[in-house]
Amino acid sequence: MMKSFPLSVCCLLSFLADPATALQAQTTAPHRLLVLTDIEADPDDTQSLIRLLLYANEIEIEGIVATTSTWMREAIHPESVERIITTYGEVRPNLILHDPAYPTAESLLTKVYDGLPVYGMTGVGEGKDSEGSARIIDLLEADDDRPLWVSVWGGINTLAQALYTIRETKTKEEADRLIGKLRVYTISDQDDSGPWIRENFPGVFYVFSYGDYGRSTWIAINGRFPGIDNTTISNAWLNDHIQQDHGPLGAAYPDVAWGMEGDTPAWLWLVANGLHAPEHPDWGGWGGRYEKYTPDFDPDGAGAPGIPFTAETRPVWTDASDTYTPFLPSAYGRAVERADTSFTGNKVTLWRWRDDFQRDFAARMDWTVQSVEAANHAPVPVLDNPREITVSSGQGFRLDAARSTDPDGDHLSFLWYHYPEPGSLQEEIRFAPENAASVWVTAPEVEREETAHFILEVTDHGTPALTAYERVIVRILRE
Repeated sequence: MMKSFPLSVCCLLSFLADPATALQAQTTAPHRLLVLTDIEADPDDTQSLIRLLLYANEIEIEGIVATTSTWMREAIHPESVERIITTYGEVRPNLILHDPAYPTAESLLTKVYDGLPVYGMTGVGEGKDSEGSARIIDLLEADDDRPLWVSVWGGINTLAQALYTIRETKTKEEADRLIGKLRVYTISDQDDSGPWIRENFPGVFYVFSYGDYGRSTWIAINGRFPGIDNTTISNAWLNDHIQQDHGPLGAAYPDVAWGMEGDTPAWLWLVANGLHAPEHPDWGGWGGRYEKYTPDFDPDGAGAPGIPFTAETRPVWTDASDTYTPFLPSAYGRAVERADTSFTGNKVTLWRWRDDFQRDFAARMDWTVQSVEAANHAPVPVLDNPREITVSSGQGFRLDAARSTDPDGDHLSFLWYHYPEPGSLQEEIRFAPENAASVWVTAPEVEREETAHFILEVTDHGTPALTAYERVIVRILRE
């Protein structure tokens, strides 16, 4: 196989070889992330942390705060975070063969902080600051224009205390500036300070699933659904691809107790895979798709135990619905064909990508033990068209990714399709063949200006097969 390079290096080499590709290269800095985790309340936090560390080359981990939750109200376990980071340090020498951007375990250990070992709103108020809440404020005050993403895997009272302190100690102008840098994804409420934040700080960018856990988007990461292949979330798959014969970090990945990695969607959409657009939760991606509205209060609904379930007072980013028809491999003729069955619902917005991100996880776990030559690495899509195109009603346009490459020299398969829900044009635009590197699409006749999102999937034929994406937004003008 050819020698592999990390995605950022591949983009740079492509740019140097052909300046015309400059607009295609990902030039943005990595996202800043702080995690609040009730680790040890359930093994899934440990699972999510292990996966997160395998993406520490692409996401800047600014802090990991041990917290309580409704499931563990009087204890925190920073030592468990430190144990997993120390294990990560054992495999980092092999990880940096695949990408030298992986941070040292020593640097990550300095970013582990304590929240208060108390439940919810009993940890919010005068004199209730903690290492964790102070760290949040320091990061918001830092000379860095990037937003701070706060990924909440348990209770959120550490963030609530930081917001309380900001409100009490800053001018309104300064408080608004700091709060404007926050981006919060809190799965579902896991203590009683989440509703307090949403009511008292309406300016906070806030993503969560409202009400009953079983109805939530995030549960699709581990849910079994009829009519689809659920293999990649099975215990056998986890054993073969993550836990066994994958070194000390794989061995540290615990068996599923309640559900696999229910917290992972709270940060997964920060992975720079070409599909992600974290500032636009309504565009969809590995963490699911969410729309901004005030959810209806269901008097028969319920949240988690001990958490008040009340009507929301303002719009938040919350569950949205997709209709999805999978493409399936075909034995003869065209390499893929549409399935006979379509699926609709908020969980579809997440599980539609699940096989892709599970295989990506498996490949990165391989990096902890395998050489560069033996392991697989994601392909690099290269567009020969802009990421934003304007056309008129009835006008044809070309989408072209023929110059895409694979760092390992693997064969590449292509798939283009219209993703209706993120755009204004809800009627699906179909074209054929969808699985060519370059496709011709004809815009429909429209009565008003519309937008349409087209997704490119480039999948290699390595083991495991890996997929990278591009998103092209087409603006269709009425003539």
